[in-house]
Amino acid sequence: MNHLTKPATGSVAHHLTTLSAPLFISWQITRDCDLACVHCCTDSAPGHGLTDEFSKAEMMDLAAQIIDAEVPYVMLCGGEPLRVPYFITLAERLGHAGVRLKIETNGQLLDQPTIDRLAALPIRSIQISLDADTQDVYGRQRPGASLAKVHAACRAVREAGMPLEVTFAPTRLNIHQLDAVMRRAAALGAFRFNTGKLMRIGRAARLWYKIHPDEADEVKFRAKLDSYASGLVSSGVDTKMEICYLPFTVAEGLDQNRNSPPATMLIMPNGLVKIVGASGYICSDLRRSSLLHAWDEYRAAWHDQAVIDDIDRCIADETFQARANSWISTLNGVNQHA
Repeated sequence: MNHLTKPATGSVAHHLTTLSAPLFISWQITRDCDLACVHCCTDSAPGHGLTDEFSKAEMMDLAAQIIDAEVPYVMLCGGEPLRVPYFITLAERLGHAGVRLKIETNGQLLDQPTIDRLAALPIRSIQISLDADTQDVYGRQRPGASLAKVHAACRAVREAGMPLEVTFAPTRLNIHQLDAVMRRAAALGAFRFNTGKLMRIGRAARLWYKIHPDEADEVKFRAKLDSYASGLVSSGVDTKMEICYLPFTVAEGLDQNRNSPPATMLIMPNGLVKIVGASGYICSDLRRSSLLHAWDEYRAAWHDQAVIDDIDRCIADETFQARANSWISTLNGVNQHA
């Protein structure tokens, strides 16, 4: 196990010590993607998979460890997870063993055969990005993508009986279409609508001054969400769809994590384990550690003063969050790129 440094200031969630394994794993299985969206927090793009991503055998070995550890819930994401040739084999390995699954996708590659196979698994939700309600706006935020394909994928997911979540990343390009996208999500049968302030991470950080909404639009955006969440649905979003946007900023989420670290594990495509998404700190390497050993290292990392200091910097200044995709290691032998 990673040795503890001097105790970190602030409170630490002691409940983590009672858990033998994480309750949730978010597993980025690739950085490859069929799109290069302007707001992408993982900087994914066609042919941009990490050079050392897990092989099929390594993925299946980790899946077996997840099953043996009785982790109840796993999200498969990317990049675009459907770009991985053995994505459905991995999903079925986990799902047939009783692991509940969430699939995060842009919807462009979600064809009917894949939907039919996913529908036979314990699917917690299919989360599809829906960032506009017209093709011109959608195509500017997600160059080369088809909005019609996304709508068709959403309908097919619901027709197959699977729960649908929709996400909306607000930028200067699309923030004016919030009302229309929410109405569309409700009409497509989404049970949840996820959004919040644009994250200053990845490609969004590099394009920040081109795509970040101005302050006045952001205030209006938050006010509308508050109104919808309060049941004041004056713009025709007449639905029981859950509106999820809190914590609204990355800093607010980090502050919650700092004071009550989540019982989760964020796994990179090459098996490195991050402590939290908006920080670059890596606490374990699943090529060198078992899943349960990595869980011990994750829990220990929340007592590492360097980790807490880095999170505090990310809370105080959002520009520090732009380093989230650069590895900063708490371990010996993991390359440090920050």
